[in-house]
Amino acid sequence: MKFKRIAIDTSKYVFTLHGVDEQDRPVLRRELKRAQVEPFFAKLPATEVVLEACGGSHHWGRVLLRLGHQVRLIPAQ
Repeated sequence: MKFKRIAIDTSKYVFTLHGVDEQDRPVLRRELKRAQVEPFFAKLPATEVVLEACGGSHHWGRVLLRLGHQVRLIPAQ
């Protein structure tokens, strides 16, 4: 499946993913444990991934960049 964008809500143990297609329709809602995040994104084609800026998001941004994804950090609000 190809996604236009995937947003990740990070937390200590479970990350919530929300993905949309090219028409901005929701096509992914999933919770992943920390250890499942990298293998999940390694299987996907390059896509834009949005994370709320925080200490952990910088780490995950680097991981996702290495996998070929585009990462955008947005301010916490």
